[in-house]
Amino acid sequence: MYTAAHIASILGSPSVVGDRDVVHILLDSRKVFSPEDSVFFAVKGARRDGASFIPELYAKQVRCFVVSAEPDRSLYPGADFIVVADVLAALQQLAATHRARFSIPVIGITGSNGKTIVKEWLYQLLEADYNIVRSPRSYNSQTGVPLSVWEMDSTHTLAIFEAGISLPGEMEQLEPIIRPTTGVFTNLGEAHSEGFPGAAEKAAEKAMLFRHTLTIIYNANNPLIEDAIAAVATPASEELVGWKDILPAILRVVSRTTDGTHSIIHAEWKAVPVSVEIPFADQASQENAISCWAVMLQMGYAPDLIATRMKQLQPVNMRLEVKQGINNCVIINDSYSADPDSLRIALGFMQQQAQGRTRTVILSDFLQSASTDRGLYSDILESLSGQQVSDLICIGPRISIALQQPGVKIPEGLRISSFESTEQFIRGFRASVFRDQIILVKGARIFHFEEIVRLLEFKRHQTLLEINLRAIVHNVKFYQGRLKPTTRIMAMVKAFAYGAGGAEIAGVLQFHKVDYLGVAYADEGVDLRKAGISLPVMVINPEPASFEAIIDYNLEPVLYSMELLDLFEQFVRQEALPAWPVHIEIETGMNRLGFAPSQVELLTDKLKSSSWLKVQSVFSHLAASEDGAEDVYTRQQFATYQDAVKKISAHLGYPFIRHISNSAAIMRLPELELDMVRLGIGLYGVDSSGKNQPLLQPAATLRSTVAQLKYLKAGDTVGYNRRGKIDRDTTIATVRIGYADGYSRRLGYGAGKMFINGYLAPVIGTVSMDMTMVDVTDIPHIREGDDVIIFGKELPVQQVAAWAGTIPYEIMTGISQRVQRVYYEE
Repeated sequence: MYTAAHIASILGSPSVVGDRDVVHILLDSRKVFSPEDSVFFAVKGARRDGASFIPELYAKQVRCFVVSAEPDRSLYPGADFIVVADVLAALQQLAATHRARFSIPVIGITGSNGKTIVKEWLYQLLEADYNIVRSPRSYNSQTGVPLSVWEMDSTHTLAIFEAGISLPGEMEQLEPIIRPTTGVFTNLGEAHSEGFPGAAEKAAEKAMLFRHTLTIIYNANNPLIEDAIAAVATPASEELVGWKDILPAILRVVSRTTDGTHSIIHAEWKAVPVSVEIPFADQASQENAISCWAVMLQMGYAPDLIATRMKQLQPVNMRLEVKQGINNCVIINDSYSADPDSLRIALGFMQQQAQGRTRTVILSDFLQSASTDRGLYSDILESLSGQQVSDLICIGPRISIALQQPGVKIPEGLRISSFESTEQFIRGFRASVFRDQIILVKGARIFHFEEIVRLLEFKRHQTLLEINLRAIVHNVKFYQGRLKPTTRIMAMVKAFAYGAGGAEIAGVLQFHKVDYLGVAYADEGVDLRKAGISLPVMVINPEPASFEAIIDYNLEPVLYSMELLDLFEQFVRQEALPAWPVHIEIETGMNRLGFAPSQVELLTDKLKSSSWLKVQSVFSHLAASEDGAEDVYTRQQFATYQDAVKKISAHLGYPFIRHISNSAAIMRLPELELDMVRLGIGLYGVDSSGKNQPLLQPAATLRSTVAQLKYLKAGDTVGYNRRGKIDRDTTIATVRIGYADGYSRRLGYGAGKMFINGYLAPVIGTVSMDMTMVDVTDIPHIREGDDVIIFGKELPVQQVAAWAGTIPYEIMTGISQRVQRVYYEE
């Protein structure tokens, strides 16, 4: 445990600060889980100064900051500011001091590729014997390493950290933070070569991690690695464990064989024969496994035990995603890195997944190579040829020019097409070109290849859903005015923000200081994050398949069953991410999702004993808050919920947010307000209780146009199956909306009406997929192209829902994605 004063002393800061406890380090204003015991390091980045986020963090109750310039303290009463010369250096100094408090074994891993896989495999191999702290994901940068090391505590018996560098001098900063007792140098490749004069200098920089390391394990097949290790080895080094293929070494690899899915590796450990089998066939996996093998042998593990464990190694997800594509294609998404070594890994993976499909590769410029473009892309072409790639799509100016240079040999049968940018490729995209292919999409992050992976045809037509953003702001402020000043608002933006467009609505809500967002599924939360939304996001229906997205995009899942709780706890434990924020749902009478009251004691025991989960809130759903006839039942639900909260609070040991009120309960039952309320359809000007409808502003208008007018005689029929009967001379208008757009078939045969030129026009006949016919005989001056309101201010969505025999929620969320959303402010 540290205090702010203790941290100031460690950093040599003259700042006078209090004794508040500090447990968590913050670098990202979007990741505030426990503000009361967090310190924010206002690191200056290439584009943003962390100090600019202090007001936002202060508003989120963070009260301890490390800064390079002291702000106006009068703006932040009660806050501590630790002033230092360099915030990043201070972060690293604090982490190094923290590391020095521990005498447990620490494995430090570096190399051009394979660091994360070796780290995760060592965790799999050793977790039965040690309580391990390790780098989450690929936290190996100048900021990621301090955050990783900060997680060390007295319960850990082994640490495994990885370190990556891209410029000279960077490893000198990371070495005292990790200070490994055992080092692993995986390999030396092209990644980040542009920052060094040559490969030897890069190898020497990486090896600086092992300046004070007792044991160093390295791939001795590369003489540059051997030389770099020899240069940093000191008399204190107990053992240099190099491994080589065939040639003499402490671990001499005699042979590697594969059957296409598994590999058997025979070797000699200090001249004694040993062997292992791993469930992987590619060369990169073999080499990563050998590094792990050498670590375990050096640690004194029996060869038979090592062999048993290595046979059970599990794959590590390195953001190489396989997705189903259009026209029976398979897409491999690998926009994590762009260098020749990772390309070879991805191509090997592509070969495993091909299953007879023709192979297409979409590549961007490779930006991290020290080779000439001509040499680099010639090598890439050779790699593609060896994997039977038939089509190469190049995106970026460098790769396109390089492939046109004299002397660059294009493999026979390889078709190449080039684009200057991702935008140019998207503009010319034709879905019909891709059929029955496996497509590897691999590019540097700045090319935004995720836009290619997610590319879908967006069909636009003259039916629009218009969203009045000012009306949404009005409605938010209306509800805020009915709440206590301390009560938070969670805005529900699930189901594409009730059909209105999740990211756009969330951006408005964030600007106007809503406290939380709620979505139904992780995919919706991912879209919000990609759109730049930083508010906390609760995911109501998390699925095990979505856990990785929840972690990657800093989302907060709702846990509603013991099985789901156990699965998510296991996942964050595997990812080495303690105290992940979660929300607990209590079943009080909705009988949908949630822990039963009888499970609360068991639930509390599990939560109290888990260091991997932190409860952000406990909530429940009201079944009939809009219905006065059900108020007795609603209050029974509230009593059941309060009883569960009391039990959880008594044993958990820290506070959490309580919420049960929805839009209707905010207005009808203010005694249910608690710490936070969930505002849903009320945002869009729909009062489900009906009590305050005149005080809200409708935010959504669904409109279309008249495509054609027809003049029919009595006895004619309209639409499919001749269901629309004409009993007088009639003018009908065909409107550009149908059930594929979300206009329900239940509105056919006169049940529904549309608002045209100030009049209601009844639907005649069946609602078709793309068109609906209405009777406009009695509407004067009707013309083709006239505006048609399906719902909006002139025709409330509640009325349309009543005609369809449903509720406004279904009408709004049913508007399909092919209907263009237009946002405006009056």
